[in-house]
Amino acid sequence: MNLLSRTIKKLNHSPVAAPLLSGALLGLSFPSYPFVRLEVLAWVALVPLLLSLRHVEKLGELFRRVYLSMLVFCLISLWWVCLATFPGGVLTIVAQAFFLTVPLFAFYAIKKMAGYRFALFSLPFLWVAWEWAYMQQDLSLGWLTLGNSQANLNLMIQYADVTGVWGISFWLVWFNVLAVLALSGSRREVFRSVAVMAVMISAPLLYASLRFYREGTVGHKEPQLRVTLVQPNVNPHEKWAENNTAKIMARSYRMTGKAVRENRPELVIWPETAIPFSILDTPYADELHLLQFALRQWNTSLLTGFIDVAHEGNQFPESYNASMLLQPGNALPQIYHKMRLVPFAERVPYVDTFPWLGNLTFSLAGIKGWGKGQDASVMELSSSRNGKVLIANIICYESIFPSLVSEFVRKGARLLTLVTNDGWYGMSYGPYQHLAIGRMRCIENRRAMARCANTGLTVVLDKFGRTMAEVPWWQEETLTAEVPLESGLTLYTSYPDLLPKAASVLSAVLCVFAFFKGRKP
Repeated sequence: MNLLSRTIKKLNHSPVAAPLLSGALLGLSFPSYPFVRLEVLAWVALVPLLLSLRHVEKLGELFRRVYLSMLVFCLISLWWVCLATFPGGVLTIVAQAFFLTVPLFAFYAIKKMAGYRFALFSLPFLWVAWEWAYMQQDLSLGWLTLGNSQANLNLMIQYADVTGVWGISFWLVWFNVLAVLALSGSRREVFRSVAVMAVMISAPLLYASLRFYREGTVGHKEPQLRVTLVQPNVNPHEKWAENNTAKIMARSYRMTGKAVRENRPELVIWPETAIPFSILDTPYADELHLLQFALRQWNTSLLTGFIDVAHEGNQFPESYNASMLLQPGNALPQIYHKMRLVPFAERVPYVDTFPWLGNLTFSLAGIKGWGKGQDASVMELSSSRNGKVLIANIICYESIFPSLVSEFVRKGARLLTLVTNDGWYGMSYGPYQHLAIGRMRCIENRRAMARCANTGLTVVLDKFGRTMAEVPWWQEETLTAEVPLESGLTLYTSYPDLLPKAASVLSAVLCVFAFFKGRKP
């Protein structure tokens, strides 16, 4: 008995070692610091766990193995959330690990009815269907979508413009399934599995090569917008102190004025909640007039995060994490309210139905809960070189939601902008993970992104998810770049949920088939 077969036998019967190994491989495969590149681990990360589940018959034993694996996965990938709020971080890790077990419970049910091999072939469909369904509800933290693990592996994920991140998850789970078959099947099956795995590695590379070649042979260049990003490097824990507001605004004015004089941008972007008060409210009329005066002096437009307080009917006023586009000579700002809010940190899920849940918030800004925006509205910018330009403004956490970003693009957005504040997470790799996920949105929609952080990572990405320009984190800096304006629609943008919906239908069909197969004598 050789070493490989002995190892496989141990994994088949290991209640702890295999789940721990799979959890560690999954966690290490997710983006972290730039010098750590372990994405390929995700291609085999599920193998130890799947091998160990082959002979598991009791539901309790399955739960212990699967939950242990997913808990390790979440601990490695999401520990940095605890830097902002320790109770909220613990809740996030414990709950997320539980939700990640769902597709493997479905795998177990099909295995009991139709056998291990049938369950293996069903798993890619079950996995993607659940990832998508989970992301549709307010309680979700879709951060650990399996396809996100490959966000920095640029050459292997360019087909996301066809399938979105869902296709990458699907691809990875299939590769893991084939690896299991190669390790546990007959010699003929080993050959077939390895052959298909080789195609699965080469096909994405070939597609990326064709995309880059086509881009290099296109004669015309897309128009560009000159954008300045302002990274004020404000300590997020000090931002919300009342006596700091004037100092924060003075810093933004000073940095912007200098950048405008030197670079003459068409658009200036300030980060999330760069204006930490409701500047559009009557008590702050003087501050608004001062900002409008500055815009006329700079002769440029400003996109900035701020707090918007809306008074609707006889209801109590509600505060929104918002952004607005101000243009010189136009007194009316264009406003967007953040639609996807971080569960418990920004808004407690289902608080409208069960108001008492509002007491469970872990808000970092001293606000019990933000209001929830209702419209993915694009903003219309007047450009001296390009005329009317529609832009999509995404606020922080929203960048992890593929269908939301694609909705902005379908409405005509030619550029993605993202305002964020990653300073809550210190020098951890949380901000790098967030940036990596943003790369996926660029590839899916073939749109460049101007990403402005209070502190963290202020970066300009092209439509292939590659970095065009950046400034160091935790420094007071500005960044000016010519950002391409794109206009075409990808297949994914036009039909963002096609693959996961198809996977959901096929999952249901497979479950029904397994049920009737299990009833046969």
